[in-house]
Amino acid sequence: MTAPSADLLEELRPATFAIAYRMLGSVTGAEDIVQETLLRVHRALREGQRIDSPRAYATTVATRLAIDQLRSARERRETYVGEWLPEPLVSDPAEDPAQRAEMADSLSLAFLVLLESLAAEQRAVLLLRDVFDYGYGEIAEIVGTSEVNARQLATRARRHVAQRRPRFEVSQGQRDELARRFFAATQDGELAALEALLAQDAVLHGDGGGKVPALARSLHGRERVARTLLAWARHGVRAGGTLRQVEVNGQPGALGLDRDGRLISVLALGIADGQIQAVSSIVNPDKLRHVGPVGDMRALLKRRS
Repeated sequence: MTAPSADLLEELRPATFAIAYRMLGSVTGAEDIVQETLLRVHRALREGQRIDSPRAYATTVATRLAIDQLRSARERRETYVGEWLPEPLVSDPAEDPAQRAEMADSLSLAFLVLLESLAAEQRAVLLLRDVFDYGYGEIAEIVGTSEVNARQLATRARRHVAQRRPRFEVSQGQRDELARRFFAATQDGELAALEALLAQDAVLHGDGGGKVPALARSLHGRERVARTLLAWARHGVRAGGTLRQVEVNGQPGALGLDRDGRLISVLALGIADGQIQAVSSIVNPDKLRHVGPVGDMRALLKRRS
């Protein structure tokens, strides 16, 4: 591979991953699509194909690969054990504020779960238009449809998500302060303080994928959510576990670590209207391996008793 083509592929990598991850909600799946997409771009350049816009070429390949993968994954998603949540993207809270704001708007777990309810083509059109700002003519070529149909797909997708799309009106500073108070109250076992931070209709989501113990279904209501979180925190402390605050998909969150520093869970907060609306706990080890070394939750649960 020549230096210019290598540089070009590295330039294309972030945008290609951004599309693939939002389409799939899977880090590992998105990385596979990125590798295949860049390989095809390199092969096309090596064979002398004329590519007027490498970015558009890569977007087309990645989008079509993601659509194909979503179609083949539909049956697996339908038989998934328990609630399905995306694989988390974990980042340093000290990252550039502008980048964090962009992530919070289109990468939140709540938004990715909402996208999961759309058909593959609808998801692609909505993302390409509303997140990546492609024109309908370009989208039609990428997805392989007419411009009229692309507009119709976008309209139906927007109508479907309009009422349920997550809201993030509070500032980054307010979110960080709410998260700090949330994790302090959780670790200190302060039920009243924790309940005061949660919305009345707060929801607790859990994803174990049948691999480790997790919530069978989401819990609703401030009191139930608070008491469950404090019970988890007590068990974690008894087993020598710790929490380390991070950013999860552009929202405040934390890594749950065992006494050896291995990953047990990823927690993500959904904050809007000055309150914590949702807490998501991802404990399926298959969804954590890209973050770091994964611990043994079953051993941790035995150790706490």
